[in-house]
Amino acid sequence: MKLRDLERKLRIAGCYLKREGGSHSLWINPKNGAIEAIPRHKEIKEPLAKKILKNLNAE
Repeated sequence: MKLRDLERKLRIAGCYLKREGGSHSLWINPKNGAIEAIPRHKEIKEPLAKKILKNLNAE
């Protein structure tokens, strides 16, 4: 999955970028307080993308 597609899905679900780290970005879901680190690669493998969406309740 492309990084921009993953970020689009997160924004639609109400998540937002909390801060940029060294090699990861931290996203938060304000509805439940879940925080997830997302690597900054152009392409993110599908199992990892699904795990991120599930952990942030953005499915």
